[in-house]
Amino acid sequence: MDLPPATSGICSGRVVAVTGAGRGLGRAHALAFAAEGARVVVNDLGVAPDGAPGAGRPAHAVAAQIRAAGGDAVAHDADIATDAGAAGLVRTAVETYGRLDTLVSNAGFLRDRMLVNLDEDDWDAVIRVHLKGHFLPLKHAAAYWRAETKAGRTPVARVVHTSSGAGLLGSIGQGNYSAAKAGIVGLTLVAAAELARYGVQVNAVAPAARTRMTERTFATAMTAPATGFDAMAPENVSPLVVWLGSAGSAGVTGRVFEAEGGRITVMEGWRPGPSADSGARRTPAEAGETARRLLARAEPPGRVYGA
Repeated sequence: MDLPPATSGICSGRVVAVTGAGRGLGRAHALAFAAEGARVVVNDLGVAPDGAPGAGRPAHAVAAQIRAAGGDAVAHDADIATDAGAAGLVRTAVETYGRLDTLVSNAGFLRDRMLVNLDEDDWDAVIRVHLKGHFLPLKHAAAYWRAETKAGRTPVARVVHTSSGAGLLGSIGQGNYSAAKAGIVGLTLVAAAELARYGVQVNAVAPAARTRMTERTFATAMTAPATGFDAMAPENVSPLVVWLGSAGSAGVTGRVFEAEGGRITVMEGWRPGPSADSGARRTPAEAGETARRLLARAEPPGRVYGA
């Protein structure tokens, strides 16, 4: 399979690391970055959809595909939810290509259960791969970019995190996954504020696409008969991710986008709604009356997925 057709070379010469890039969204992102001229570090541990040990070395297969199509890529198959694995991801980029410009964190898996059936191990495993798996690569990339800034080489650095509609609205049967993806949004906002001084922009994308993790949800292809457009193809999400990972996204940071098919939405998140200040402590009954008056004026919350 060839790389996607390049449109502008928007990432020409940039060095991009993509986690979870052996399959699905991460693979689509890696191929799209390579098509736009980036040199790509393709990370994937090669596990099954539930995190169990898997067969094959998908990171090496994707890197080989990029090279066969004339691009430049190197594989990294360590666990980025460990400190050593995350440090090795950044080190691989710097030792192979001389620098790191963009980090795309995408690695993850699912262990869906209703809350009363959710085991502690399933909670820990999903929080670990998604949330810790975003934090550790970010930490090591940020340390590298801070050192570059202190050396007088302020980078044009970009980080793209992967959240989910489950993290923004919640999803029945996915308490662990929803909590992790909501945490990624919080991490994104903090990182955008902390790292701006080092030339780093940090944004998040909440994608909807057909992958191993979502094949049951999107079992039926949403393809427009007239155009053949498959709205659930992971390749639809990648153009936004590539743009956010490029120098062309200058000035965009601390933002969350939804991406599905041909639709891109800027999510506006938590903002103060109706408010009332009594100037004194309320009784519980007074607090309840005030809360009900405010709720009557407030926008209703979005519907939880699966509800």
